[in-house]
Amino acid sequence: MGRTSVAAFKPKPGKDAELLAVIETRLPLLRKLKLATDRDSILMRSRDGAIIEISEWGDDAAIERAHKTPEVLEMWGRFSACCDFVCLNALPETADMFATFDAI
Repeated sequence: MGRTSVAAFKPKPGKDAELLAVIETRLPLLRKLKLATDRDSILMRSRDGAIIEISEWGDDAAIERAHKTPEVLEMWGRFSACCDFVCLNALPETADMFATFDAI
């Protein structure tokens, strides 16, 4: 059974396009490595500019394998170069009863 994940990435100044380009490579890589399902991801933008991605891992074991897979670690390095990872509760919309974001 899949595991749904919600991640938030705050682009570093001037790195919005670079972050979106890295996000575009994430699921194809995870699928190639048999770590993610074929379910489409959902991309959204917070009022503060953070980009939120909802996606589905294959299972808990896939998440663990990802943390040991060189290609995934290299990808996370590209993420780190263009964004900061933020907790969902840091996004202003999470204070609303129904958190609503701009679709990407």
